[in-house]
Amino acid sequence: MKCPSCGYEDSKVIDTRPVEENNSIKRRRECLKCHNRFTTYEIVDVLNPIVVKKDGSRELFDKNKLLSGLLKACQKRNVDAKAVADEIEATVQSSMKQEISSRVIGEMAMERLKALDPVAFVRFASVYREFKDIDTFAREISELTNKTQE
Repeated sequence: MKCPSCGYEDSKVIDTRPVEENNSIKRRRECLKCHNRFTTYEIVDVLNPIVVKKDGSRELFDKNKLLSGLLKACQKRNVDAKAVADEIEATVQSSMKQEISSRVIGEMAMERLKALDPVAFVRFASVYREFKDIDTFAREISELTNKTQE
């Protein structure tokens, strides 16, 4: 760590404290050359994977896009869409894959919603799976009803 005063590249850590607002660490340092004290912050560098979409295009994973879809599906339902998005984001990032298919992310969302709330699941699935007609929609509801009765 370069000293902001003299530019010397070596310093010692005097104090370390976690900063809870943004999951970082605050370090008080002292330059070994000029003895100037300064503060640094360390944060985890999270590499977001690339999402490969249905049309073959690629973009960085964006939790806010996922959350937006989940919020629409969970509107007026007792489901914490943010918690679902957080869980999916953690799964995606911990997979350590550089690329992930949008299909895989959609399936993760549907799997979690199906376990939490059937109505939110059907709402999400109707957009995600692009139901073309009422028969496809009815078939999905029928499958869901049969699985909950078992």
